[in-house]
Amino acid sequence: MKMFKTAFATASLALSLTPVLGMAQTELQFGHVGNPGSLFDASATEFAKRANERLGDDYEVQVYGSSQLGGDSSMMQKLKLGQLTFTLPSSVMSSVVDEFGLFEMPYLIQDRDHMKRVIEEVVEPDLYPLAEEQGYKILAVWENGFRQITNNVRPINTPEDLDGLKLRTPKGQWRVRMFEEYGANPSPMALSEVFTALQTGTMDGQENPLVQIYSQKFQEVQDYLSLTNHVYTPAYVVVSKSHWEDLPKDVRDVLEETAQEVQDFVYETAAKQEDELLGEMEAAMQVNQADKQAFIDASGPVYELFDQEVEGGGDMVDRALALGEKG
Repeated sequence: MKMFKTAFATASLALSLTPVLGMAQTELQFGHVGNPGSLFDASATEFAKRANERLGDDYEVQVYGSSQLGGDSSMMQKLKLGQLTFTLPSSVMSSVVDEFGLFEMPYLIQDRDHMKRVIEEVVEPDLYPLAEEQGYKILAVWENGFRQITNNVRPINTPEDLDGLKLRTPKGQWRVRMFEEYGANPSPMALSEVFTALQTGTMDGQENPLVQIYSQKFQEVQDYLSLTNHVYTPAYVVVSKSHWEDLPKDVRDVLEETAQEVQDFVYETAAKQEDELLGEMEAAMQVNQADKQAFIDASGPVYELFDQEVEGGGDMVDRALALGEKG
């Protein structure tokens, strides 16, 4: 009986992922780690709504959030296996392609207009081809956001306040190395595991954009929120390069154009959520503005390591920083 159930489940999964004779629609699954109310949830849902209005009766985008289809690393593997059409990785991209560590550099991006220029002049010409070499195609760049620190030990005003703090980070060596440089004790962990780790004291704190903090309900198990804006993390609408080519060209065109069109919606929604959520967080936690210059002053070694260890890393950093001056 157990073997029968397993076989039935496997067959059902295959039916949901591939066109089958006699079926009206092919489901295009979009998996992400965001909870309801998160920016990821709003972004993917808006994309699905707009795409489905244009796709007709043969294809339909369905969104699966809250890590239903696995964590970021797992979903990246599922893309390659053809078990998933889209996913929305952020920091984990630096584990796939070293050069994506550019967006792990502290205080690199000033604002969203700056980020748009970096997408056009650095991400698309330099990073898109590197992702394709690893079997992934990026349809558009959306947002995870400007990151802040929460914890249960003390307010974080300067890097010295992080000394010895057990801090959850996403997977990606540069975030870990940055917080090691600041004096913390960082540990990578899947987002779906973080609430319990904070609740039980396995981790003292974590760092994420405000909307991710709020939608994951970290304010229920954290005492302090320190506004550091230490890193801006993009999010990437990613598909498998090989399986993408199996879709009809007109379908691919609709999906890619829609993903790019949704970028403005993403940025507008992110800015609105930041403004609205700060008041909510102040009611739930002790909030402080960190000394950003102290963090900037402590960040030089991270940039130096990136230049030394990633080919062309220093040049990309210089170009990205220069694009901030154009604003």
